[in-house]
Amino acid sequence: MSRQVIITDLGGMTLDDVEQIARNNVKVKISKKAEEGFTRGRALVDKWVDQGEKIYGVTTGFGALSNVAISGDDTKKLQRNILLSHSAGVGKPLPEDVVRAMMAIRVNDFCLGRSGLSLRTVNKLVQIINSPIVPVVPEKGSVGASGDLAPMSHIALVLIGEGEAFVNGKRLAGADALAMCSIEPVELKAGEGLALINGTQMMTAIGALALTDIQRLCKHADIAASMSLEVLLGTRTAFDRRIHMARPHEGQMVSAGNMLKISEKSEIISSHKDCSRIQDAYSLRCSPQVHGATLDTVNYAEKVITTEINSSTENPLIFTDTKDFISGGNFHGQPVALVLDFLGIAVAELASISERRIERLVNPDLSGLPAFLVENGGLNSGFMIAQYTAAALVSDNKILAHPSSVDSIPTSANKEDHVSMGANGARKLLRIIENVEEVLSIELLVAAQGYDLFTNLKGGIGTKAAHDVIRTKVEYLREDRLIANDINIVKNLLKSGKILDAVEKRAGTLG
Repeated sequence: MSRQVIITDLGGMTLDDVEQIARNNVKVKISKKAEEGFTRGRALVDKWVDQGEKIYGVTTGFGALSNVAISGDDTKKLQRNILLSHSAGVGKPLPEDVVRAMMAIRVNDFCLGRSGLSLRTVNKLVQIINSPIVPVVPEKGSVGASGDLAPMSHIALVLIGEGEAFVNGKRLAGADALAMCSIEPVELKAGEGLALINGTQMMTAIGALALTDIQRLCKHADIAASMSLEVLLGTRTAFDRRIHMARPHEGQMVSAGNMLKISEKSEIISSHKDCSRIQDAYSLRCSPQVHGATLDTVNYAEKVITTEINSSTENPLIFTDTKDFISGGNFHGQPVALVLDFLGIAVAELASISERRIERLVNPDLSGLPAFLVENGGLNSGFMIAQYTAAALVSDNKILAHPSSVDSIPTSANKEDHVSMGANGARKLLRIIENVEEVLSIELLVAAQGYDLFTNLKGGIGTKAAHDVIRTKVEYLREDRLIANDINIVKNLLKSGKILDAVEKRAGTLG
């Protein structure tokens, strides 16, 4: 039986759940208890509408128009109008895995029982998640409060047979996408349009998927640094556990332990243990301190993002136990916006220190190896320009790492006078991660070239495993060829997890 993620009324969705739904098409199912919560919540909303209660976004307009009363006859039209008017996104479509993650996290939010949505409407969203349909969501247009309104509106459009969607990669009108998958569009009830879109799911989805990628990048950074250390005739002394226990930051200790595992039994390192060199350069010696600080940031961010995944972020909130509703501000993305900026800064540092190791590898004055790690230098330029590329990517990250959350532009006629800009921070984070993947791929590629210069000595358990995987796809560089192809091949090995899997199979699980 294929795996399902059961979404309950208690939360508990994990980063792994989000990734499995978003990237591996794992199906979603709502628990019976959560279904009962929808029935109770919807009954309360219907009663309040019948009684003429003044409820924000249900029987009133939105934002600065919240003082405009909406008649009972117009409440359904109001919900359709909000989706059409708020679907103002521009730019390229968000990646499909991000959109699937947005929908999964939104359903998890709804199942906490505070949205007032009908079970029928939520089940329709679950049907879409479990189908090949992925709504087209433009990447730009959210200021991160009130939630990610524009992106979430583009998702909700497809529910009512509007907008656009991808089906198996083909871009179609929303109504055609639903018809292709035998799904009927839904007619929204009072309050359902606002409930569908008023949340932080775009920034949270990107943050959740980014965290899983960064966790793996931290391990790849330790692998790349270990290979560079070996090729540059560095020492493992700086990874002695006693050093890191004396300054017991968890990430630092984990990274140092990883590098000890990866470089264990290295004949290359052992061959020069009695040399006169006292200390290695910071980019080698301080790798655990730098990589570890990034890992500590990831661990902190995971707590915040996981909390947000399992939170109610709509407005108003329905409380079935006390049979009332309260307007508040849980849609404000500030908690997520801050950690997304922090993550961007932290992961950018993995590339920054990696580029310094790349420079040491290709610079004969620092490495003692052939210039740019190629035979017949002059006729061949070897990896000279690969270092340029790494430098350009690191410089790009310095620009991208500027925090989005320090900015705020008032919206909705100054009713919404402070916003998080978390969606902008999320989009920047994706670009930073891609740059880091490229830089680490260059370091792995260059270090593998240097490794081959030690023909009579074996590398460490983990470094040899990484080298062997790279060499299954990329030949040793004897004379100049198209380097971009080699970088892309190593990047694909990194992203597929093949390098990490091989290292962990031989050296043990990395922290």
